[in-house]
Amino acid sequence: MAYKKLGGIYSALLTSFDQEGKVNENGVRQLVRHNIDVCKVDGLYVGGSTGENFLLSTDEKKKIFEIAKDEAKDQVQLIAQVGSLNINESVELAKYVTDLGYDSLSAVTPFYYKFSFDEIKDYYNTITAAADNQMVVYFIPFLTGVNISVDQFKSLFENEKITGVKFTAGDFFLLERFRKAFPDKTLFAGFDEMMLPATVLGVDGAIGSTFNVNGVRARQIFEAARSGDIKTALEVQHVTNDFISDVLANGLYGTLKICLQEAGVDAGYCRKPMGPYSEEMITRAKEIYHKYFN
Repeated sequence: MAYKKLGGIYSALLTSFDQEGKVNENGVRQLVRHNIDVCKVDGLYVGGSTGENFLLSTDEKKKIFEIAKDEAKDQVQLIAQVGSLNINESVELAKYVTDLGYDSLSAVTPFYYKFSFDEIKDYYNTITAAADNQMVVYFIPFLTGVNISVDQFKSLFENEKITGVKFTAGDFFLLERFRKAFPDKTLFAGFDEMMLPATVLGVDGAIGSTFNVNGVRARQIFEAARSGDIKTALEVQHVTNDFISDVLANGLYGTLKICLQEAGVDAGYCRKPMGPYSEEMITRAKEIYHKYFN
């Protein structure tokens, strides 16, 4: 079976909430437009960690998937993260986004409970059996505690619908081994601060939260590294990592949203139990934005 080839620069889409924690449709639309029109991304990864997905109800997830697709139309590729500890929800969402026309599914490895690899494999096979769509495994061991070896990835790829991996890990030996073992599978880098070495090792693209603001630099790193201009790629990675360091020190999602507010995007607030923005945080976030984007 043939699915659309994925690759390039994808923003892990933020979600705009109002002060009561409700999904702000207009804000989500503005986030989509900013990513497409200003950050010039190739795609959007909707419903991931950056979108505060694990704080949402099934209906809220559907609403965000629908808004993002309606606003983006077919201008960029769309990947829907449908993973959940509730397998029935994952199946329901997989069907829903496939009907909406998403280019791919993605699903975080099941977490919290210590699932065996056979259970993890069954999880992916169950989700993909429900919808005629490809699947990108969301591999993020530092948050899930789930590690997958090259041999285990080979076992997952026995399912032809599983076409790639979002590799959000610092184990670049595993990344290199994966690339050599599976040259035809789609491999996305998931750590924005390590785009350059990941690109040198042969990833097909990158998916990042900071790309909502810093997407132009992300593309510069990716394209320079792929063309062999490591000097330029490193210079831009240095600036990018200065930006990332400042953002992380001030609170990741809130700072990105405040930066976007400064750019004229109604990025809104974070949802509880994430805390409200303090005046100090707002002031610092504005300083960060104008330091790197004026």
